[in-house]
Amino acid sequence: MVAQVAFLRAINVGGQGVLKMDALRAAFEAAGCRNVRTLIASGNVLFDGDATAAQRARIAKTVAAVLGVEPVIMYRTVRGLERLVADAPFGRLATNRTLKLYVMFAVEKSRRRPRFPLSLPKERLEAIGARNGDVFIVSRRKPNGWYGFPTLWIEKELDIVTTARTWGTVTKIVAATRTAQ
Repeated sequence: MVAQVAFLRAINVGGQGVLKMDALRAAFEAAGCRNVRTLIASGNVLFDGDATAAQRARIAKTVAAVLGVEPVIMYRTVRGLERLVADAPFGRLATNRTLKLYVMFAVEKSRRRPRFPLSLPKERLEAIGARNGDVFIVSRRKPNGWYGFPTLWIEKELDIVTTARTWGTVTKIVAATRTAQ
C-alpha cells in the first residue's frame, strides 16, 4: 500500500460541492482505503491504499454516492508531495506575505508545452513553472484588493483539468503526513 493524498475538485467552495469530511472519510474507507484522514474542509484526503485504477474507480463511486455527482480527484503520493515541498518551487516568494501562491494539481499533464512564465496581467496572475504536470502560480493583489484565482485561466491556457491548493495548504499536508508516521 502507498501513502497517498487525494485532492478533490470544487469541494466546499462558495456553497457548492458541500461535503462533510466525516462522510468523505467514510467513502474512502468503504472503497478499501486505510488510515484515512482529511485535512482542511476543502477535499484533501490522506490515506494508505493501492495506486490502482480499480481502487480509484471504487473511490470515485463511493464519493459520488455521497456527493451526488461524479467527483474529479487528483492523486499524488505523499513521497511526491514531500519532494515537491523540498524542491521549494516558489523560492523566496514563499516568504512574501503579500502574495498568494498556488499549486494547480492536474489530472494529467498538458499536451501543450508552455513557455514559462505565463501571465494574465488583468488578474495579476503568473504561472512561473510546472513539475510533473502541476503548475505553480503567483497571485498578486489587484487594485480592488482581491487576488486573482487561477483555475479557469490555467485550465484554458494549458487545456487541462486542475484543482488549486495554496502553498500553505500543501505544506500543511506534508507536515501532517510526517506527524502520522
